[in-house]
Amino acid sequence: MEKLINCFKKRPDAVARLICFPWAGGGSIHYARWGTVFNSPIEVFAVKLPGRESRTKEPFFESMQQIVDEVLYVLLPLLREKPFALFGHSFGAYTSYAVAEALKKLHNIEPLHIFLSGASAPYSKTRLQAPKRSDLKDDDFLKWLISIGGTPPELLANAEVLKLILPPLKADLHLVENYKCNKPVMPFLTCPISCFDGKDDIPHDLKAWKEITTGDFNIRMLNGSHFYLKDPENEDCSCISKLMDGTGSRLENYKKLF
Repeated sequence: MEKLINCFKKRPDAVARLICFPWAGGGSIHYARWGTVFNSPIEVFAVKLPGRESRTKEPFFESMQQIVDEVLYVLLPLLREKPFALFGHSFGAYTSYAVAEALKKLHNIEPLHIFLSGASAPYSKTRLQAPKRSDLKDDDFLKWLISIGGTPPELLANAEVLKLILPPLKADLHLVENYKCNKPVMPFLTCPISCFDGKDDIPHDLKAWKEITTGDFNIRMLNGSHFYLKDPENEDCSCISKLMDGTGSRLENYKKLF
């Protein structure tokens, strides 16, 4: 499991787990640190994908199905063991969706809650009509990367750093840009879904995520652009409570259900 999951603070007695999926090109460190923020017995699993961190020698995945297959192969016994929630930002939102769909349809398992951030629903017109970025030439790609923020300019100006960050980013974007999914004929989940976005990010069709559940659904906008999660005001020691506050199903309160 250590190959797939980064867990900074193991909690054998945890009443629930939060499984976090990275944004395009991202690693697991940002989310893994969340495990040290929770005071309640919530265990945080941050997913590590091939081609980065301790998996740098592995080839990048080329399809969403490869991600789903690995996550289910490794985590299915643990997902049967105790309640869990999913969190995904941008690329990670689509991964969360694909994993949740497979769990429900193949194993009749669903999360207690899904938290989706910075992404339109995969079947929405907004997402389907979005321009493709993974095939851009490096100069144009860098201009786009600068425009969405989240990466320090000094890193983008460093040629050696670019050699490290561009390949996984482009690989993930290529994967998600070729990910196809049909709009559900009817909701297949019953769990609550909470959507988040940066107020200054490009508009996303968050409302379309409601199509996948009969459970409670809410949207919350936070200060910042696409990588609002990394803004100092959202990344202090209370960042998790800021994200979960107001959803009606805060992870910290899940222990009351058991």
